[in-house]
Amino acid sequence: MKMQPRFVTRQRHFTMVELLLVLAILAILAAIVVPKFSGRSEQARVTAAKTEIAGVEVALDTFEVDNGHYPSGSDGLRDLYTDPGDLPHWAGYLKKPLGNDPWGNPYRYECPGKHNENGYDLMSMGSDGRVGGGDDVVNWYEE
Repeated sequence: MKMQPRFVTRQRHFTMVELLLVLAILAILAAIVVPKFSGRSEQARVTAAKTEIAGVEVALDTFEVDNGHYPSGSDGLRDLYTDPGDLPHWAGYLKKPLGNDPWGNPYRYECPGKHNENGYDLMSMGSDGRVGGGDDVVNWYEE
């Protein structure tokens, strides 16, 4: 019986140059994509802070309608979820205390406000955790 010749298959491996080329392409793609996604997380934090401030503004305005004034002082936000005891029309405006902003800092509340003289100032200090610096999220218009 005659044996059939076997076909010799060559195993082909990647060369070092091909591997380096693939790594260079991946590095270029990462350099383009990563900054775009990292900016999105910061944008999401700003949006979350704006949303929380808007929600607290609704609670503060409802408090003002019911009681004839906004809660006063820098601890006034406590009056939105804890009955101060001296307001006959208090109705509970937040279910729980306002947590920290998306950067882990407490929100700042002042009444009367420095920027909203007939109302209140409510702000998040932003990513740097200090007032100013251009990253604050506030409830007033900055010029």
